[in-house]
Amino acid sequence: MRKLVLACIIMCIAVFIGCGRKSGSSQWSKLEIAVIPKGTTHSFWRAVHAGAAKAGTEFGAEIIWQGPQKEDDRQMQIQVVQNVTSRGVDAIVLAPLDDQALVAPINAAVNRGIEVIIIDSDLKSEHYSSFVATDNYVGGKLCARRLVDVLGEEGKVMMLRYQEGSASTSNREQGFIDGIKEYGSKIKLVSTSQYAGATIEKAFQASQNLLNRYPRIDGIFCPNESSTQGMLRALQTSGRAGKVKFVGFDSNETLLNALRNGEIHGLALQSPFKMGYLGVKTAVDVLKGKPVEKRIDTGVSLLTIENIAQPEMQQLIAPDISRWLD
Repeated sequence: MRKLVLACIIMCIAVFIGCGRKSGSSQWSKLEIAVIPKGTTHSFWRAVHAGAAKAGTEFGAEIIWQGPQKEDDRQMQIQVVQNVTSRGVDAIVLAPLDDQALVAPINAAVNRGIEVIIIDSDLKSEHYSSFVATDNYVGGKLCARRLVDVLGEEGKVMMLRYQEGSASTSNREQGFIDGIKEYGSKIKLVSTSQYAGATIEKAFQASQNLLNRYPRIDGIFCPNESSTQGMLRALQTSGRAGKVKFVGFDSNETLLNALRNGEIHGLALQSPFKMGYLGVKTAVDVLKGKPVEKRIDTGVSLLTIENIAQPEMQQLIAPDISRWLD
């Protein structure tokens, strides 16, 4: 009888532990959270990685950082999502390269019981717990306001878009167009339909084509880091850097130097470190059963030569990345 009771106790413990497990992990083991960026080459994603790493350390989660090298490799990002789904991670924090192409693999992950947090750029799906990102539409309007101010409310302006399928930059572009209409009634938008592509080199070529087509342009807007840097190079090559009023999005050392030198007149700054941190924190909260907001705004600011020395701007320009990655 004593042996029978002991066997029953062991069986109950095994069942209890088994019920507490979820596809390869348990409430007693370290959480596995896959953080999948759009790409791994831009400074922006390095800051996202650092924020995610900090949150992983603070909240006891193992961070699996993996994504395509270039921001136009949809198939590679889909493959990464599929791989971590098969691995049975606890959660996925994803910055989707394409707002439609990633729907099916994310739905498959959710069906496997994996929690999903979307960061940076939206997904045309409701099958995720929270969206942690910049209000990109507001960021686009901030850039329009700045360009109108430095132009003196009149002139010819063009916008070089990023690439099709990117919800974040599409929102920035629409915000910019609406902002120009609202703030600059005398400003004429002469081109808003051309795309830069995912790399600086492609953006440089597209920018050269646009500058050749519109030799008498007064102002330019670009909606992300690579398109801004490609346009900057084209302006420098053509001898028009500083002469054409230029506002962009995101920052790196090249763009910051151009701002200091008067070749760029404003940069919309996100907080990629905060985005990575809150993406992972929100995933942990969901896994622990805590309520989370469906939409979490990580903020956007407009950097100019007038405010570049302000402490809050310096924190956005130079977050403590190396401490968490090196």
